Amino acid sequence: MSSRNAKRIKNLNGMEQIMIDLKPRRCDSFVYSHPNIDVTNLVKYINEKKQNGIHITFFHAFVMALGKVFYNRNKLNRFVQNRHVFEHNDVVISFVAKVAFNDKAEEIMIMVPIKENDNIDSISNFIKEKVDGVRNKTSKKEGANDAIDTLGKLPNIIRIPVVGLLKWCDDKGILPSSLVKDNLYYSSTIVSNLGSIKSNAIHHNITNFGTCSSLVTMGEIKDKEVVDKDGIKEIRKVCDWGVAFDERVADGFYLIKSLELLQYILDHPTLLEDDANTKIDLPKKM
Repeated sequence: MSSRNAKRIKNLNGMEQIMIDLKPRRCDSFVYSHPNIDVTNLVKYINEKKQNGIHITFFHAFVMALGKVFYNRNKLNRFVQNRHVFEHNDVVISFVAKVAFNDKAEEIMIMVPIKENDNIDSISNFIKEKVDGVRNKTSKKEGANDAIDTLGKLPNIIRIPVVGLLKWCDDKGILPSSLVKDNLYYSSTIVSNLGSIKSNAIHHNITNFGTCSSLVTMGEIKDKEVVDKDGIKEIRKVCDWGVAFDERVADGFYLIKSLELLQYILDHPTLLEDDANTKIDLPKKM
C-alpha cells in the first residue's frame, strides 16, 4: 500500500506495531496534554518588532515555532493509515479562518506549507496574504473548500453514501487529489488560535479521516505569578495550549521532549528567524 505525498516507515519495533493493531482507529489513540507555555520573551520580541515597523502576530510565531519543531522531531509528522505508518513528505500546518467574526460567518480551511528555508518573516507574510484573501473574498475556493459546499447541499439519500465512499477511499489512500487539496485533515497538524477570541485553550478531538495526527489549540496570553528555583516570585506572560496527539506514531516521552523544544524556541525567539529546518539541540539539564 502507498499513501499520497508520504513515505512508508517500515522499521517499526514490536510495540509500535502492536499498538496499531490494538488501536486501529485514530480517535481511540489520542493522548492529551495541557502545557502552560511561557511566552514572556516572545512578547518582548514581538513588541520590539512592532517598534521597528514589523507586524508579527503571536499566531504567526506559534505556527513558525511548530514548523521548526516538526522539522526537528520528525515522528510528529507521521500518521497511521490502514495499519501502516507513513511520514509526510512536507510540513504543512493548517487552520480555519472565518470570513468575519460572527456566528453565521463562513469558515475556510487554510494550509500553510512550511518549506525548509522559511522563517518567521516569510510565514507571517504568507498567512497575512491568505487570511486577507479570505476576509476580502478575493481568494478563489478550490479543492476541499469548494467540494464541501457542493456535498453539504446534497439530500441525505445521496450525500450519506457519497461521504461513505469518500471515507473508504481515504482509508485506502486513494481519495481524489481534488479533495485532498486545501483539506486540513491532510496536514501535519491542525491549529486553532482561541486566544484571538479571548478564550482558554481546549482539548479538541480529531477524526479518523485524513492523515493528520495532532491538533493544537492556543489560549489567551495572561499574566501569571510564578516562583523560580530560588523562591523568588515574578510575573510571567503565559499561554495555555491544548495538545491532542496520536500515541501510535510516537510515545508520550517523545511528545514531552517535543514540547520542551517548543518552549526553548519561544524562550529564544530569534531562532524563528533561522531556516525552518535548522537543527536545534536542547542544552543538557544540570
